Amino acid sequence: MSRRSGILEFAVLGLLREAPMHGYELRKRLNTSLGIFRAFSYGTLYPCLKTLVANGWLIEEPGSAPEEAVAATLAGRRAKIVYRLTAEGKEHFEELLSHTGPDAWEDEHFAARFAFFGQTEREVRMRVLEGRRSRLEERLEKMRASLARTRERLDDYTLELQRHGMESVEREVRWLNELIESERAGRDQRSGPEAPEGPARQNTESGETGGLPRHGGSTRPDPSDDTAK
Repeated sequence: MSRRSGILEFAVLGLLREAPMHGYELRKRLNTSLGIFRAFSYGTLYPCLKTLVANGWLIEEPGSAPEEAVAATLAGRRAKIVYRLTAEGKEHFEELLSHTGPDAWEDEHFAARFAFFGQTEREVRMRVLEGRRSRLEERLEKMRASLARTRERLDDYTLELQRHGMESVEREVRWLNELIESERAGRDQRSGPEAPEGPARQNTESGETGGLPRHGGSTRPDPSDDTAK
């Protein structure tokens, strides 16, 4: 399985964990909620769905009332199929959510992982964010070294493009620093002696709430921004 198809399977399982959907709804959500999938077509999505069904992670169900399905058949149209996550599929997705290896730090995979941070445990979020930051800091160091070696041989426009790429990476590193500090602050508040009780405490402890900074004016870059690659 290629890395790209693995990201698509992860995203499909994550969306179906929220609610059952048919193919059109899934593609729309992939395009609108997860912009990295804008280029995906039905020709890519449906083989992925078939694979997930074959693995036992999804099941197919009729998407309309029986009489509507009969009418669709008589009219020569395909009845809509709704895809539902199975118990095995939910367990598999939770295993994927807990993964924090290098693949989770790469551009497209990180964007998909971040989109489902609301379903991810806090400690896993921290490891993914810190791994992503480390990866970008390595990339930034290489970019600076390359620019220092080639600066005198570059024309003004190429030099400006190089600088733009570096600024994009620097901006994402600053954004990650804010997220990491916010996650740490939430963890410290949870473990402190005066941690709130009741619903407020539950929201802090839950893996279903993110640790996003709440101050205004912060610009969060798109993790899948091509200029940051």
